[in-house]
Amino acid sequence: MPLIKTGGLADVAGSLPAALRSLGHDCRLVLPAFPEALRHTQQIETISQLRLFGYNEPVNLLYGHCGEHQIPVYLVDAPHFFNREGNPYLAPTGDTWADNADRFALFCRAAVEIAVDRAGGNWRPDLVHAHDWQAGLVPALLSVETNRPASVFTIHNLAYQGLFDQETFQRLGLPKSFWSPEGLEFYWQLSFIKGGIAYADRVTTVSPTYSQEIQTPEYGYGLEGLLQHRRHHFSGILNGIDYHAWDPENDPAIAEPFSADHFTHKRLNKLALQRELGLPEDEHIQLFGYIGRLVEQKGVDLILQILPGIIDSGAQVVFLGSGNPDLEQALKKISNKYHSRVGVRIGYDEGLAHRIEAGCDCFLMPSRFEPCGLNQIYSLRYGTVPIVRRTGGLADTVVDVSPATLANGTANGFVFDQANGSSLWQAVERAIEFYQRGEVEWCILATSGMKQDLSWENSAAHYVDLYRQTLVR
Repeated sequence: MPLIKTGGLADVAGSLPAALRSLGHDCRLVLPAFPEALRHTQQIETISQLRLFGYNEPVNLLYGHCGEHQIPVYLVDAPHFFNREGNPYLAPTGDTWADNADRFALFCRAAVEIAVDRAGGNWRPDLVHAHDWQAGLVPALLSVETNRPASVFTIHNLAYQGLFDQETFQRLGLPKSFWSPEGLEFYWQLSFIKGGIAYADRVTTVSPTYSQEIQTPEYGYGLEGLLQHRRHHFSGILNGIDYHAWDPENDPAIAEPFSADHFTHKRLNKLALQRELGLPEDEHIQLFGYIGRLVEQKGVDLILQILPGIIDSGAQVVFLGSGNPDLEQALKKISNKYHSRVGVRIGYDEGLAHRIEAGCDCFLMPSRFEPCGLNQIYSLRYGTVPIVRRTGGLADTVVDVSPATLANGTANGFVFDQANGSSLWQAVERAIEFYQRGEVEWCILATSGMKQDLSWENSAAHYVDLYRQTLVR
C-alpha cells in the first residue's frame, strides 16, 4: 500500500520501509510493474534495460517514489508478464495465472540484479529482505553470487508455497544444484518458498507464536522439518500497523474523531455506521463487526453458526469482505431475513473498513490459523474489543479478560481455544455479559487496547536488530 493490495503483505511492504527510513536507513522497495502500481507510483523514470533469462524482450527497470513517505520504488517492467487485468496472482476469472512460475522467477532475477548493482542504479544494498513465495528465489539466487548482500526472508503465510512441477524447474534454467531436498525440491516439486527458507541468512515470520506453530506438523505443511533445522536462524517478529493511516484522532474516513481520553465520541461513529448499513440507530445496541476474506481459514463458518445467538441477544453484526460464494450467499440470505440486525457488504472498501473499526464495540476474528493478523491490531487501536481464537499473532496481541488480567490492566479482549462454534459462542457470550455491566467497565477494557504500542516504529526496531545480527554472518 498505497501501490497495490490483495492482503496483509501489502500493508507490511508499504509500512515497514517507511518506518525503516524514519529510523535513518536507505530502504527501497522492489516489485513488478503491475498496472495499479504504475498508476500510483510518482516521478517514474527508466534507469536501465535488463536482459533476463526467460524473457525475450529487454526488461525495463523503472524508478520512482510512492506514498506520503516518498519511498523509493523499483518497478520491474515486463509487460507480457505483469501488464494484465486481474490481481497479481489471479486472472479476472479467479483462476491462477498459468505462468506464475515464469513471472515471479523473472521478478526474482531482476531483484538480484539490483541487489548486486548490475542493474544500472548505482546503488548496492547491505541486505535484501524478501517476502513470501513470490520472492523466494531471491535468497537462493543470491547464494551463488560472490560478494553478495545479506538476506532475510519472511514467511507471511506458509499455506501459500509456490509449488510447480519438475519440468518447470528445468524450464526456468535454475542451477542444477538447487534440485535437492536441501534446496528447492519438495516431494518432487519445485518450491519457491523453500528458496527463502533454505538459503536466506535469516528467516522470520510475522509473529512469535506462528514461528512456533509452523515448526509442527499441524501448521508446517511438510516444511516443519526444515524450519526446525533452521531454528537457530528463525524467529517471529510481530507486524505493526501504520499509526498515521490508522489513527482514530485524525482519520478522515470516520464520522467523528475520538481517543482513549475522549472515548465517548466513539458512539457517534456507531450511529453513523448503523445509518450507513441500514441498521436501526441506537448507541446502546452492542455492535459486532467482521472484515476480511470470507473463507473457512478466517472462521466465517463459525460466525454463521453463532449468528442466531447474537441476533437473539439483541445485538447487531456487520460484515465486509468477499470470498467463498457459498459463504457470501449465506450472509446475504441472513441479512435479508434479519435486515435490522445484520448488515453485509460484499467486496472491499478501505473507507468502510475504517468506519467499521471505529463504529463497532467488538470485532470477530475466529481464525483457524492467523500468522499475524492486522484487523485485531486495528481494532485495539480503535477501541473495538477483539474476540479471537488463540493462534498465531492473535495469541500474541490479545489478552483474555479474566479477574487477574482485569486487575493488572492487561486485559484487552476475549480469547477462546477450540476452532468450533460452541467455543466461539462462549467467548461472545462473555463479551455480551461484560458489555452489559455498563459503560465504565467497558470503557476501561476498550481503552486499554488503545494505549498499547503496536506501531511499525516499534516492530521496525526489532527488524533493525535482526538486520544487524544478519550482517555479522
